[in-house]
Amino acid sequence: MSIRDQSTAIGFAFNPLDRRNEKRDDAAFIESLRSDPSTRFIVFSADIPVLKRGSEHDILFSASEVSEFGPPVQVVFLGQADTGSACFALGFDQGVFDPASLSTRFELIDLRSIAVGGLASPGLLGALAQAKAMLDWHRRHRFCANCGQPSRASTAGWRRSCDACGSQHFPRVDPVVIMLGINDNHCLLGRQSQFATGMYSALAGFVEPGETVEDAVRREVLEETSVHCSQVAYFASQPWPFPSSLMIGCFARANDTEIIVDTTELEDARWFSREEVAAMLSSTHAGGLSAPKPFAIAHHLLRAFASEGAAVLRATEPAPS
Repeated sequence: MSIRDQSTAIGFAFNPLDRRNEKRDDAAFIESLRSDPSTRFIVFSADIPVLKRGSEHDILFSASEVSEFGPPVQVVFLGQADTGSACFALGFDQGVFDPASLSTRFELIDLRSIAVGGLASPGLLGALAQAKAMLDWHRRHRFCANCGQPSRASTAGWRRSCDACGSQHFPRVDPVVIMLGINDNHCLLGRQSQFATGMYSALAGFVEPGETVEDAVRREVLEETSVHCSQVAYFASQPWPFPSSLMIGCFARANDTEIIVDTTELEDARWFSREEVAAMLSSTHAGGLSAPKPFAIAHHLLRAFASEGAAVLRATEPAPS
């Protein structure tokens, strides 16, 4: 699990744990890992990670440390590190951590703030994202989608089983395209009203059933800005555990430049030159405009465009006929 590629430089995307999916049905093996003294636990209060207070933020708990919290609502086996030590995610209801403990021994910090603040190593940030997505899935799928009866966690937390009708349910991941439309020396960016003042980012949208990634890129750009795109080039991907999406980063060749903003989706959209993008990334834009932070895939799309321009599309140009 030590292979690194372009995606692993992006927040939440590098996860060195060996998920050991072939052993998830081996209850004795999973229990032996859970009781091993070297095993560590990532703890969540509802959907917020719990950190130990100290000179540095410590996110990993030992078995003795988590025993005082009582039984968790959910347990998910995340995987094993290269050293062989296992890692589990434990989900607890809100209220388990009393205010006195939170003020002196623990603190709750949302995952986005952990990522922005660099409070966890890249590998641990990936495990946190895995844990958050899985625990959130369990909270949202406590009942069988087929018959409506309560379901239970099984397969080391990677499946929910319904004893009433026999249905099995598995975690879902929602694919989302996030893309830069490129026209010569300019790229197309938009902003939503909830963005920080002056921040522009890549356009994005969910892939619909029966749709390719390429068609989703073209459709979303057209719907949000009325700009037609043709060639689409894949760049990298990023797990996005809010609650459980996979951001699929792409570049697209824009065939026209006139923008008509869909104001139900965007507050504004405009073209930016490579020079402007570079200034936004370095926080030196004359107009005070900014770009997403480095943990977001949009930041890396913009950095690649600022460095290479339209050359980012060349790798997928069709061969001459």
